Amino acid sequence: MSQTETTATPVHVESESHLDELVAENDVVLVDFYADWCGPCKMLEPTLEEIAEETEAVVAKVDIEELQEFAQAQGIRSVPTLKFFAHGEEAKTVVGVQDKADLVDAIEQLA
Repeated sequence: MSQTETTATPVHVESESHLDELVAENDVVLVDFYADWCGPCKMLEPTLEEIAEETEAVVAKVDIEELQEFAQAQGIRSVPTLKFFAHGEEAKTVVGVQDKADLVDAIEQLA
């Protein structure tokens, strides 16, 4: 069985259906709603890259400028907003820059 997405690096989400596929096909997905102009988002990026490389979770990145309607439908009011999905269901949401250890703990609890 071939895997279309690599989980060692963050995956750029291109549409709502793309995210739905990632959530359906993977046990734990950490979704980063971000914007290129957001300073805290840039600060969080290296942490998310490490998490993608070091954990089994898929790290998905949603550009709120590119997918404005989807971000609004998800209730995104500020960036960065991180949503955790476990076994196809939304499990947790955190807003703002987070400590790597806290994010990894959340992933491990949901796995």
